[in-house]
Amino acid sequence: MRVNDWGVMAMASLIGLTAIACSPSATVESGVDEQIQAVDPCAAADPCAAAKADSTAQQPGVYSFDDVALRGADPVAYFTEGKAVRGVADYEYQWNGATWRFSNADNLAQFTANPEAYAPQYGGYCALAVSNGYLASIDPEAWRIVDGKLYLNYSPGVQRQWQRDIPGNIAKGSQNWPGVLASSTVQESGRSW
Repeated sequence: MRVNDWGVMAMASLIGLTAIACSPSATVESGVDEQIQAVDPCAAADPCAAAKADSTAQQPGVYSFDDVALRGADPVAYFTEGKAVRGVADYEYQWNGATWRFSNADNLAQFTANPEAYAPQYGGYCALAVSNGYLASIDPEAWRIVDGKLYLNYSPGVQRQWQRDIPGNIAKGSQNWPGVLASSTVQESGRSW
């Protein structure tokens, strides 16, 4: 046999193993299973699971960075202190699929009594991005309360753009929300606060 023939035989063997691995009734001994999966992605239990998950991916209803909403800012402080204040891990609350942090026990108590009153609009995603039909992260210091509701933006510069037409941007954002969560990506600054 020539070297080319060995390559053809090796390829045929690999194709045979792949067919066995992809067969729903196939059983593979432990150890060999991992080798087959390394060679052929269809050896996984559901080879299309990753593609299915990506095609139906939906972003969480609350923006979080490092698993913390508002990058760790205390949502109640925007209303009570008129500024962005860092929350602390000692005062955390799980709500709406996210961890919320507070700067003190009073703010935590106020939030737990009525989260909707303090939670930001559009799940804490950038208000201008949502009004334009996509998702972006936020800077906790780029915020504004309008008609008793908290809105956040990606950056101070983006906030200035959003403020040029607050009523129009809120109307467009409300029209796009929550449908925009079907987006597969979030424009993320990656900056911690």
